[in-house]
Amino acid sequence: MDDLPRLALSVRQPSAWAILHGGKIIENRSLGAIRAGRMTPGPICIHAATGMKEDEYRYLHWRFAQHGTNCPRPEALIRGAIIGTVDVVEIVTESDSPWFGGEAGLLLENPNPIDPIPAIGALGYFEWARGGKIAPPKPWMTRFGRGAENVTSDLFPDAPPTYKIPPKKPWS
Repeated sequence: MDDLPRLALSVRQPSAWAILHGGKIIENRSLGAIRAGRMTPGPICIHAATGMKEDEYRYLHWRFAQHGTNCPRPEALIRGAIIGTVDVVEIVTESDSPWFGGEAGLLLENPNPIDPIPAIGALGYFEWARGGKIAPPKPWMTRFGRGAENVTSDLFPDAPPTYKIPPKKPWS
């Protein structure tokens, strides 16, 4: 822990996973959030937030698949912990990256996953400390992809769900 950055950014799953394992090179934020959170370039820890909403997961699961990234099942995603480090190299307001979508974003390089360290998150950049507990799966997480609306499943329960129609984007 001594060699990890002291600052962290809390990111909801599955985006936190995609930053470290799925090639997600931009974490989208509003310019106001970047200013208020005092976000600047430099090394940071990625904190997997405890919150994960089903509609957000469903949409991002589908969207990641469009980029060739197979996201883990929701109950397999760690929440409530520091899960890795990245270097924020720039604040961007334009990008051709398929991961960019919004007013601004943090351009990320050098993702380095680590064994989870339980920690309590906060908004913006925050000085993290070991503590709290890794969040247990919620009931919807263990049911995901097993006969849900607009999802086709088959005889193989570990196969990723496919979508008849794209899920609705849960935020504007």
